[in-house]
Amino acid sequence: MPVSSEVFRDALRHFPAGVTIVTVKSGEEIHGLTVSAFASVSPEPPLVMVMIDQRHSAFPLLEQEGATFAVNILHQDQVSLSNRFAWLKDEDRFNEGEWGTAATGAPILKSALAWLDCTVYARYQAGTHTIYVGEVQASSVPRPDQPPLIYWNRGYRQLKLKAGR
Repeated sequence: MPVSSEVFRDALRHFPAGVTIVTVKSGEEIHGLTVSAFASVSPEPPLVMVMIDQRHSAFPLLEQEGATFAVNILHQDQVSLSNRFAWLKDEDRFNEGEWGTAATGAPILKSALAWLDCTVYARYQAGTHTIYVGEVQASSVPRPDQPPLIYWNRGYRQLKLKAGR
C-alpha cells in the first residue's frame, strides 16, 4: 500500500528545486503559472519536461493541438514575480515584468535567469498530473551571473556564494 499524500509531500519538501514560471500559448490565449517540477530530459534533441496538475487552468490549454510553452527560470531577486504567478488571478499575472516572445510565440520573461521556448514533444498522464515534454526551439540566458531562486522546505531560499564566484 502506498504512503499517504501527506507523508509523500513531507518527504519531498526536503528536496530543493529551482523555481520557474511556465507560460503557455494556445491559439490566441496565454497563461502562466509558477512551477518547480521542471527538469532537463535530453540534449539531443534538446528536451525538457514540466509537470502540471490536471486541475490547473493551464492543463486544458496544453492539451490543445499546437500549444506551446516557455520555461522561464527565475533568479533569486524574482520572488514577488513567482508569488504573482502562483496566487494572482489569471488576467493580472502578466501586468508585471518585461515580456516578449521567441520562436513559438509563448511569452518569455526578458529578465529571467534563463528561458527555454518549447513546442510540445510528448504528453504523459501520471496520476493527478501530466508530464509535458518540450522540444526547445529557442533559449537565452539573460542573467548568467545571477543565482537561481530555490524552493526548499516550504519556502524560498538563496544560494550563499563564496567570494570570487
